[in-house]
Amino acid sequence: MSAKKSGGGETDAAVRQVERALRTTYEKLLDVSDLEDKHPHEREPRLLSRALTAQAVRIVTGFTPQEAALTVIDGKDDQGIDAIAVVDGPRKHVYLVQAKWSKNGRAASERQAVHELLAGLRLIDDEDFAEFNPRGQQLAEHAKNVMASGPVPVTQVIVLMRSDDVTDGFRHALTTGEKEFNRNGDVLDHRIILAPEVWESVRQDLAPKPVDLTAELSPWFAVPSPYRSYQGVVEARCVAEWMRHGADLFNLNIRNPLGRTPINNALTDTLIQEPEHFWYFNNGVTVLCESAEQENRSSMRHPERRPLELTLRNASVVNGAQTVRSVAEAVAADETAEDALVGVRIIVTGKAGDFAKEITQATNRQNRVDARDFIALDPVQASIREELRAELGLEYDVRRSELELQQDTGCSVVEAACALASAHPDSQYVARIAVTLDVLWERGSQGIYDVLFRPQPSAYLLWNAVQVLREVRRVLHRLRSRYEGRGAALTEHGVYLITHLVFRLLDTGAIDEPDTQLEWCAKATEQTPEIVERLLPALMAAIDDRYTVRSQIRAVCADIDRCRELADDVVAGLSAPGSRKVPDTYRRSFARRKHRRPNAVSVLVDQGLLENGTPLALSAGSPAEAEALREWLAEDERRARATWVNHRSKPILWAIDGQQYSPSGLVTHLWELAEWKKQPVSNQGTARWTTSSGDTLADLAWRALEALEEAPEGDTGRPATGSSA
Repeated sequence: MSAKKSGGGETDAAVRQVERALRTTYEKLLDVSDLEDKHPHEREPRLLSRALTAQAVRIVTGFTPQEAALTVIDGKDDQGIDAIAVVDGPRKHVYLVQAKWSKNGRAASERQAVHELLAGLRLIDDEDFAEFNPRGQQLAEHAKNVMASGPVPVTQVIVLMRSDDVTDGFRHALTTGEKEFNRNGDVLDHRIILAPEVWESVRQDLAPKPVDLTAELSPWFAVPSPYRSYQGVVEARCVAEWMRHGADLFNLNIRNPLGRTPINNALTDTLIQEPEHFWYFNNGVTVLCESAEQENRSSMRHPERRPLELTLRNASVVNGAQTVRSVAEAVAADETAEDALVGVRIIVTGKAGDFAKEITQATNRQNRVDARDFIALDPVQASIREELRAELGLEYDVRRSELELQQDTGCSVVEAACALASAHPDSQYVARIAVTLDVLWERGSQGIYDVLFRPQPSAYLLWNAVQVLREVRRVLHRLRSRYEGRGAALTEHGVYLITHLVFRLLDTGAIDEPDTQLEWCAKATEQTPEIVERLLPALMAAIDDRYTVRSQIRAVCADIDRCRELADDVVAGLSAPGSRKVPDTYRRSFARRKHRRPNAVSVLVDQGLLENGTPLALSAGSPAEAEALREWLAEDERRARATWVNHRSKPILWAIDGQQYSPSGLVTHLWELAEWKKQPVSNQGTARWTTSSGDTLADLAWRALEALEEAPEGDTGRPATGSSA
């Protein structure tokens, strides 16, 4: 269910998202010292009204948030004017702004407000500045000086948090008042801004910004039709400059740069050690743009004989993201890399969005690309990312990248899809993803993707589902050591089935409802540990009863019919009044000697569970560690990022220095760099690095081991891992 509902639902979404944006943008910029002793019921609407005023100033002037905040004079002695915004320069303009905030989107359009605004303008026109508060005096005097410098237009801006149009009487009051000031020429006019326009402005603030690039090609040639294109050679220093745009440079790509990987390290080494050979070793970069402007036309008959300077409007690198990132890192590390030559192809697609997507798909087929990567081209994913930002201030990673999000800042499309599959009423989807997550991206009547993402899930459904899945993972990780044999196997292979059952036992009636305080989420995650502890023995008993103790847990959890039968049995059993506690048959007896398990890294490498370059993110082992490292990690988000390398002793390649470490060794290294004084003596590194699906390295290794132990004698095939990382 999307937040963009018709009627009142859309108004509610607009108000929520505007309120969040106003608080985030202006709360620390506005002067609210006069409101400090006010009751919150009075303070909050006043704060939001001032923030709404500043946003209206930005809409009409293009000011920055800081500049707009300085125009606000709302408060005692504002004389009916909430902001005075003066645009200097050759196109002088004065804006007088009045705002009315409403938490329900029904701000009144009162004629009295118009009369107050006009009265304030009369004071400015009469140079009676002393009637205003101190900031108002300064801005009113500045406005009058500008107005006196010539026929400068003045606009009364009324911004109302309402969707319905203003009354005829309100408009009549505005036009009647303007006649008083327009006797000697049309100088005064008005502009009314309503909630939909404010909503659109804050959503535009959240949207990726268009990228303009400059490129000097030499040598080069052009293809004039059907789409104007250029191909040539660009110096590395030019390509490195493109990286200042950050992730926006890759808006149309199916994935972001993957950062430090052995392949990308090799690119960087070539750029530094053999820059003259780079062009021969690299496939180059493909850039799409809306238009390309030629900066020089030195020869009309033979332009290709001279360097070509282009300005590319609304540009995006759709192939070669790894090359661009490696070039930027090499140039930053050693100036000798600046002279390396990079092959560049530029295609001017104009507004042909479908053709641009076809190019993106075609140019990426030459490299290994997962079906998940092409999901980045689906408009639904862009809409989800926009809604998550607007509603909850969260990020949403659709494209694969080196920078997997920290859990408190958002989630990836992989984790979201797993959570939505688990929350679906039909247990067939958790059975299908138990073996591999690749099926999540299958389209068509038998696919999973369209079931999960069409209609578009709301931001609240998606985030609540992700939080429950994360809590189930945490609980299972904590309980895993308490079980042995089939019980331990269930904690590994049954993650999604158990999460599905948790959703069936929770009250999910409000999981999709707008809830900016995330109260449903807090209650659900609080209940989850107790539910999981009841579920494990009950589910294990149901499996044994139906399919005998010789059944393979991995196979059961991946069987659609069996998962449906088990789900109905377990939910009915646990929901029945007076249901008895099920014996915990596979609870580990700690008197027994534990068998030493193989090294987790060796299992991962031997079974080929992760590909080189798989992104990894650091997961704090305790609240104390999270607090100790928080500020240090926040200084550079790459500090908590790494990629996997299939190496037995040092499989973790750190994003900062491109060096390889053991999982525990890198964690300890981070502690030392962060100067954590109370660090533990040791750590379980494989439990600290997570993939985009939320699995830790330890999770993947344990799951593989259980699969091997359950496999029939002679079956040495690769075990299912449940992860496409």
